Amino acid sequence: MSKNIVAYSVSLFILAGAILLGVTVGTVSISPVVLWNPSFDEAAANILWNIRMPRVVLAGLVGAALAIAGAAFQGLLKNPLADPYTLGVSSGASVGAVMTLFFGISIPFLGPFTLPVMSMIGALLTMLAVVSFAKLVDRSMKMETVILTGIIFSSFLGSIISLMIALTGEELRQIIGWLLGSVSMRGWPYVRMALPFVLIGSFVLWLKRRELNAMLFGEERAQHLGVDVKKSKMTILIGGSVLTGAAVSVSGTIGFVGLVVPHMTRLLWGSDHRHVLPLSFINGAALLIVCDLVSRTIISPTELPIGVITAFIGAPVFAFIFFRQRKGGV
Repeated sequence: MSKNIVAYSVSLFILAGAILLGVTVGTVSISPVVLWNPSFDEAAANILWNIRMPRVVLAGLVGAALAIAGAAFQGLLKNPLADPYTLGVSSGASVGAVMTLFFGISIPFLGPFTLPVMSMIGALLTMLAVVSFAKLVDRSMKMETVILTGIIFSSFLGSIISLMIALTGEELRQIIGWLLGSVSMRGWPYVRMALPFVLIGSFVLWLKRRELNAMLFGEERAQHLGVDVKKSKMTILIGGSVLTGAAVSVSGTIGFVGLVVPHMTRLLWGSDHRHVLPLSFINGAALLIVCDLVSRTIISPTELPIGVITAFIGAPVFAFIFFRQRKGGV
């Protein structure tokens, strides 16, 4: 059996297990039988299909979006510490979303899609700003320069969000909880809002899988191999920003998923983007479903924001990767 078949089989098995746990475990335990026989327990079926299943699906979509975006950013920048959160892209998406709520923006022909679209625009503008500023500071785009630039922009954008919350008073104070990351009480409308953008963004990145492989050898070598580096870079940045914006618009800021999942995927299964991208998508979905399950059960009936759980996992991994890089590892 080939390594790739094992990788996909293991990843899909973990995802299936995460989904099953996500819809059956909670304050009220639900029998798996209800999944295929709702008449077995109609009250439990109502909880499963109207509360837990949309929550699990949304968590899966957000995790998948952040993980595949992180995998693409890491491949593009040749930097295992790059992800939507550390690059400040999540903060940019948050500013776009909070501005939409703060100013009551509604684009007529977009309707409910105004929020994710504004979030994506914020993510893309931030990504372009971070990359441009890092190049101005250091043409070689060293790891430390890009990460520090991301932190600078993230801090600045965070202050803009805080200012909007302060000016709004009580009406938007609930946004603080949203910014910590949550998929609680979102329902199927949020799934429908995020799904098309997650699918489009993922497909765009998957189309660039060979270009990402070529760019691992450097931009000059990639150009010799026939890659339009400038166009490919822009397409990857747009695809990653669409995914980040879609994720942030429905769940708030959830950090480190885009860092941990692609890095572990590369360590376990290799760095070929033909497989890194889809495997990151699957494993990102599984990780966030499990994190959401932990967030709502660990101190039940109180819920923790998912961002707290992912930070507990992500911060030590971030430190570990940074340590290995400084020591000449990975």
